[in-house]
This record gives sequence, C-alpha cells and structure tokens, in this order.
Amino acid sequence: MPMDFNGTWNLFSSDNFENYLLALGIDFATRKIAKMLKPQKVIKQEGDTFSIHTSSTFRSYFVQFKIGEEFEEDNKGLDNRKCKSVVTWDNDKLVCVQSGDKKNRGWTHWIEGDELYLELRCEDQVCKQVYKRA
Repeated sequence: MPMDFNGTWNLFSSDNFENYLLALGIDFATRKIAKMLKPQKVIKQEGDTFSIHTSSTFRSYFVQFKIGEEFEEDNKGLDNRKCKSVVTWDNDKLVCVQSGDKKNRGWTHWIEGDELYLELRCEDQVCKQVYKRA
C-alpha cells in the first residue's frame, strides 16, 4: 500500500529556493516576494488520484493528477509555462517528471514522521523544502 499523503502541511524550511526560481526564469521582484512566503499545501489522495492545492498570501497553485498518466500542467501562478507531466511512485515517494522548455524539471514528495519533504528540480538547481503537518 502506498504512503498516505492526505493532509494539510505548512512550510517549515526551504533551502536554495531563490536559485531554483532563477533557473525557472522568475523575475527579481517575484523571487524576493516568494522567498518570504510560508505556503500551505492541502493534499487529497484517493487511491492513485491526487489533488495538491498550494496557497500563500501572494499566489495559489492547484494540480490534479492520476499516478502514471501524463497530463498537461499549466503552471499559471508559478512560472506561467505549460509542460507535460507524469507522476509515478518510487517506493513511498511521489516523483514528477515535467517535459517542456526547461531541462531536468520536476519534483519529489515523501513523508518521514509528521514531515512532508519536497525536492524541486530545474536545470542544475535543486530546492529542498520541509513541511510540517498542520
């Protein structure tokens, strides 16, 4: 049985976020604002179907997917790019690979105890974030 990701999660720490945003092509002012935010994630999981709503005082982002099925992801509110994405299980980790105009783009989510880990990848940059269960 795969890991249960259901819950509300609050950002606790973030490492290398600004360099990740720079790799995405995010402008200076937006990067400075984004670094100060403490977003909250609400994850709903029903079998292999997921919805993830990330919200902050500045912007919100919603993604819905089914494990193993490619979907078009509209990153409106993030870097405003569209890409093809597919999320798969790697043991108890959710791994997303995004295909588009940026290389090596995607993310990985996993849980350890009451903490949700998120690794964001773009080009040669990796941002590591930790969320705590609300």
